[in-house]
Amino acid sequence: MIVIDYQNRQPIYEQIVDRFQTLIITGALKPDSQIPSVRSLAVELSINPNTIQKAYAALEQEGFIYPVKGRGNFVSGNSDLKTKTQEVFYGTMKRLIRRGKDLDIGRETLLSKAAEFYEEEPYDRN
Repeated sequence: MIVIDYQNRQPIYEQIVDRFQTLIITGALKPDSQIPSVRSLAVELSINPNTIQKAYAALEQEGFIYPVKGRGNFVSGNSDLKTKTQEVFYGTMKRLIRRGKDLDIGRETLLSKAAEFYEEEPYDRN
């Protein structure tokens, strides 16, 4: 379910947040389904429970999960999450395009590279 890439410069807790966000947005994790406990996921991934707790706190703050006292954490049924996440992606894309323009990368080159990247085989999410 969750795989950590230790070669990635992105902090481990952010990798966990990103992976859960993807699983929730794509529907792999259904609304109101329980996610693994902090302790069990920490054991499964062989990482510090504080790292998992930090990731879960971020997911809760962003509305992806909600806690139930004494029962654990559950997937939110918030239907706006996908739209909000897409808006964040579009903002990132806009900044990248502006950076490309600053580097004198032409419109056609940007569009052809975007099409090339879009057509690449998807990475293994497992």
